[in-house]
Parts: sequence; C-alpha cells; structure tokens
Amino acid sequence: MLQNIREKFMGGIAIAILGLIGVTFIFVGGANFAFVGSNYAAKVDDVEIGLGQFEQAYRDEIQQTPQYAQLPENLRGQLRRNILEQLIQQRVIDNYLVDAGYQISDEQVQRLIQRTPDFQVDGRFDMETYRNLLAQNGYEPASWERAQRINLRRNQLQRAILGSALMSPAAYRRYLNLFGEQRIVSMATLDPTTVEDEVTVTDEMITTYYDNNPTQYQLEESADVQYVEVQRSDIAEAVAVSEEELLEYYDFNKDRYLQDEQRQAHHILVLFGDDEEAAEEKANGLLARVNAGEPFEDLARTNSDDPGTSDQGGDLGTRTRSQLPGALGGAIFSMEAGEVQGLVRSDFGFHIVRLDRILEPGALPFEQVRSELTAELQDQRAESLFRELERKMSDALFDAADIESLAAAIGAEVKTAEGFSRAGGEPLGDNPAIIEAVFDDIVLSGEQMSEIIEVDASRSAVYFVTQHYPATRQPLEDVRDQVASTLRAQMAEELMEAKAGEMIAALQGGAEFAEAAEAIGAAASEPVLMSRNDPEADQFVAVAVFTAVKPTQETPTRGSTRNGEGGYTVYSVEAVIPGRPEALPMEQRDAGKQQLTEQMGVGDFVAFVQALRENAEVIINEDALAAQDPL
Repeated sequence: MLQNIREKFMGGIAIAILGLIGVTFIFVGGANFAFVGSNYAAKVDDVEIGLGQFEQAYRDEIQQTPQYAQLPENLRGQLRRNILEQLIQQRVIDNYLVDAGYQISDEQVQRLIQRTPDFQVDGRFDMETYRNLLAQNGYEPASWERAQRINLRRNQLQRAILGSALMSPAAYRRYLNLFGEQRIVSMATLDPTTVEDEVTVTDEMITTYYDNNPTQYQLEESADVQYVEVQRSDIAEAVAVSEEELLEYYDFNKDRYLQDEQRQAHHILVLFGDDEEAAEEKANGLLARVNAGEPFEDLARTNSDDPGTSDQGGDLGTRTRSQLPGALGGAIFSMEAGEVQGLVRSDFGFHIVRLDRILEPGALPFEQVRSELTAELQDQRAESLFRELERKMSDALFDAADIESLAAAIGAEVKTAEGFSRAGGEPLGDNPAIIEAVFDDIVLSGEQMSEIIEVDASRSAVYFVTQHYPATRQPLEDVRDQVASTLRAQMAEELMEAKAGEMIAALQGGAEFAEAAEAIGAAASEPVLMSRNDPEADQFVAVAVFTAVKPTQETPTRGSTRNGEGGYTVYSVEAVIPGRPEALPMEQRDAGKQQLTEQMGVGDFVAFVQALRENAEVIINEDALAAQDPL
C-alpha cells in the first residue's frame, strides 16, 4: 500500500525520469574506488550512501520483481550496480537541492499527508489510521514525513525544469512536416514458401542445435494452488446508501468538486497556407460578413479550415482556460458573452471567434457526481467490515485443519489456480506478494497454508499448494518438431536475405524492378503511397522505408528488411511528399505540441542530472557491489 502512496506523491513522470536516468548510467565509469573496510556503498561529494540503504534498495527491487532472483549471478551483479547508480543519481540531485536552497515547509508536508485518501476516515484525515498504516509497514511518522519532504523537494526541481521547456512554432511546424510525410514506394515480397524447397534439416542438425542451446525448451517451475480471499470491493457492493446520506455527504464535500470557469465558443479558422497575406484578406472578408449578420455557423461550415469543428459550425465545445492554450484561448477568456472578435492570429492561421456562454466556477451538480459519491460511501463503510473479516480469517486460520475448513469458517469459497509460476499466471496475476507466498519453501512443500497475505490495500488471501512442478528441460523427442521448425525458419531467412541482396544488386545494375523481383521469385506490387504512421502498413517495412535516405530525382533509395509476415521485403523509395500541418485538426495539433514540449522537458531534466553526476566526486565501494548476494 505505501509503495502506491509513494508513487502518488512522487508522480508518474518523476518515477519514469528516475528509471530513465538509472538505465542511462548502468555502464558509466569515471568514479574513484574504495575497498576493504568501508562501511558505505558509495560517497557523493563526501555524503555517504550507507550499506544498509543500498542492500534495502536491492531487496525492495527483488521483492517488486521476483524474476530478478532467478537471474544468473553475473546479471544480478549488474542489477546491484544499476541500483547503486540510481541511489548515486538521487544523491547528486539532493546535494544540488541543498546547495541551491530548495525548502519545503512543515505545512506543505502536512497538507500532502492530510489530503492522502489512505490516511482518511469519512473524508477527513485520521491520525490513528495514519499511525497504524505506517506501523503495519514498518515506518515511524518522523521517517515517513522526512521521506515525503525529500520527494516534494525533488518534485520542485523537476517541475521547474519541465516547465521551462519551450517549442517554437517553426520547430513544431518542421516536426509536423516530418510527421505527415509520405513516400512513394515499390515493394517486392519474398515468402518463406518460395525457398522451402531449398531448405533441408537433418537429424544431426536437430541434435546439435538442441545440445548447443541448453537454456531453451524449459518447462518452468509451477504450482497448482488453492486459495481463499476476501476483497473490500465485494463487501462494498453489498453496502446500501440512502439518498439522504448521499445528499449530506455531497454538501459536506462540495469543495472537492469545484470546477474552473468554462467557456463555450465558435470559431472560423483560415490557415496561412502558402500566402499569409491572402489568408488574412480572406479572414477579414469573413469577419465583415459575420458583422453584417450572416449566420456564423453557416460561414464556419463552408469556409473554416479546421476539419475538427467545421462540420459543427465551428463549435469548440465547453473548455477551461488550460484546455485552450495560446492566443485563441487568450482571446476567448477575455471576451464577453455574445461578443465576436477577430482577427486572432495563432501559430497556424487567423481565427474569427464568437463567445457563446460563460460557465462560472463552482461545484459540479449532484447528479454528475452521484455515482462517485455512492462508491466512496460504500467503500468507507466497507473498510471496517473488511478489516473485521480479515481478523475473522486470521482467527480461523489458527484452528483450520485445511483450506476448505478455513473457507467454511468465514463463508468464502475455495478458488483454484493451475500452473502458477514464478512469473505469475491467471487468475492470480503477477503480484510479488502472491508469488513470494506460493513459492515459500514450506508452502510449496504442501505441508501448510500460507499466512494471510495482504495482496493490496483492499484484498487479502491465504494460499495452499496442492501440486508442485519443479523446472525441467523437455526431452529432445518431445521438442524435435519445434527444433526442426526453428532451423527451417533460420535457414529460410538466410536464403531470403541472400536473394534480397541479389535483387538489390540487379537494380543497381539497371534492371527493372518487376524484372528483378521475378528473377528471385518475389511478388512485386505497384508503387504505393505510404504514410509514416499508417496502422495498416507492415511496421517492419514502414520503419525501414522511413529511416532510409531520401531519394534523389535520378536515383531511388533501395533496401531490404524482414517483414511482419516472416518473409523479406525489398523496397525502392521513388519520391518523398512532405507533410501538411494544416491538414490536422487544431485540437490535435495543440495536444501534440503540448506532448512534445513535455518530452523535451523530460530530456532536459535527464541531461541536467547527467551533468550533475559527471561533475560530482563519486567514490564507489566495489566490495559492496561484489558482496555475496544477500538473497
């Protein structure tokens, strides 16, 4: 549960950034090294990362991803190095924040914790719930609050850097030109069946391949499992909530459902095109017609260049200020209801805008949040019932002779999962807590049931293994056909690759495309117009075509690639057609620009941390990395 809370506090972008940074430095050198007798894993500008902190981070990683425990020793060593590097990167960030004077007040930490739903009862922060939840997970309030202060301070830095990213209209237009680019391509396809007569697989080849690949054709360790579980959601569905209770809860929580001011507007867009002056003249003409009394919607349908709104008479819908960035939003949120304004110049053209209505900020209507309120009240009341049922299951587990009697004692059913492995499996999923419980040595032996496992904040269960299947390698005779199929596929690919090379050589020698394709037994198609992001196109071929060098007027660009059907495709790029940004709806263009700007901000933050890391004095205790794996 607390892991989920930590992720909420840090935010998805922050966690993704830390993961990205960690991978970046797996093989980075440039550090000094200390050896025997050091009681730290690393030092960053004289600030220590303790051995205990490092080992705990390693254990947490293994617990979250149990498959790591099965890695070979050398790869687990690399995992340990990667985890230490992430701790070093966090430390260089924290050192910078201290030097730069970033501060988080006690009030900010308190507000963050008090607004966390997991620490609330009936919608209010509850100190007892807070302390109990921390205690269940081995935390003291002081250490937990200190950790949140660190996370908040890191978020300050991340938001500052991400918020400073800018993308100019010219750069975004260049991106859209590339995004919408199309290419005229001739293609010839080699199917594996065209070379199957040339493929011969012998018994000796099968035996050799099997012997040379001892890690293949494994039957992974698994278990058949019986389990009894209690879920808060099942209890919540049975909890009744009256209309009077809902209305009272709504009145008490109105402040949670406040919405920003919204405005509904219509617009007519005239794109710049190749002649901005002509576009401005056209827009002024349309503005004059609007002012003269012609229906705005009719003019928008017949004259607006925004395909996303023109069919609706230019209706932009009801939007908040944050949903309408740039000059257009600035104009709409400065107008009076009924007012027409123009010309408004944006990155792509001229707008004529009519503001239809203003929705003042305030609480959402009761009916709009009824289902959410019902679910919240049911969940709150189900919490105590759920905990009571957990206690009942705990008491029953002490006396139960088998899992059937445990289920009967709490009125639950015994469920089953067959073939559950260390990687997980349905219906239990891949929750680390479940995997650890099932593959505990005593439980796996079938001698006893597991303890009560808190799968997540709203689900607990007890597990019993009825059958254990150790990992084994399948005999050659059982997989002979699979091995033969693999060898045939490899040989076919080698033959197809060689034939594709022959065709490209023939094209370079002056042969016609269809003639060269026929010579190698490939099926040639007529030239097609391929889009960069065409979902119908073979993605292997599309990547090859759009990463190929642009052709010249005299010379097409030729190449070959494996395709998505298991064959080979020879392609010839004949011409390139640049994209047209104005063909995209304005809403899609704005959303794309925002997404790219955020990506730039993430890149800026990663580069910033890389620079801090390179300039820091880092001492790594290699003995800590080489220490015997505590698992």
